[in-house]
Amino acid sequence: MNLIDTLKWRYATKKMNGNKVPQEKLDYILEAARLAPSSSGLQPYKIFVISNPELLEKIKAIAWNQSQVTDCSHLLVFAAWDGYSLDRITAVFDKTLAERGLPADTMDDYKKTLWGLYEPLSTEWHANHAARQAYISMGVAIVAAAEQKVDATPMEGFVPAEMDKLLGLEEQGLKSVLMLPLGYRDEANDWLVNMKKVRTPKEEFITEIK
Repeated sequence: MNLIDTLKWRYATKKMNGNKVPQEKLDYILEAARLAPSSSGLQPYKIFVISNPELLEKIKAIAWNQSQVTDCSHLLVFAAWDGYSLDRITAVFDKTLAERGLPADTMDDYKKTLWGLYEPLSTEWHANHAARQAYISMGVAIVAAAEQKVDATPMEGFVPAEMDKLLGLEEQGLKSVLMLPLGYRDEANDWLVNMKKVRTPKEEFITEIK
């Protein structure tokens, strides 16, 4: 299928059947998420891939008992930086320059400008900005999953503070942002599976300015 047909095929799966996603498909989805764009190339987030049944049960308890958490093959938890710092930005830029074989001071002016913009802003702004980068990665992961005929359900319905504690994120300078269960639809028990996909009509959604 082409991309448009693939997007028409996917939906926010409400009931998964527990079947396992092959490792090569999982790797493909994760690599697509890793290659997603982010502001200044900082990638201020990490993805936790969870398949441990006991841990998934604990997550389900703090995620309003949504069945996809335990019926999925793998649960992706996107966790963003809790804030920017000069050290964090420098570490990313240093690695980029090293891999590109460029002098270590190549990005000094840009780094100074970027940190000059970020430093005066609040910790809340930092965390929100980092979280938005994770959402871009999630979007790419969803499309990649659909391309592989793997179902995925973006979920914000959980208690972030409890997730952070459960996964030990605070110690890593991270905050949980969203979850993405990967698996396969249970067509016999998912009330949404055969529902018509509804989106805002093109003429209302798009405004052309020429």
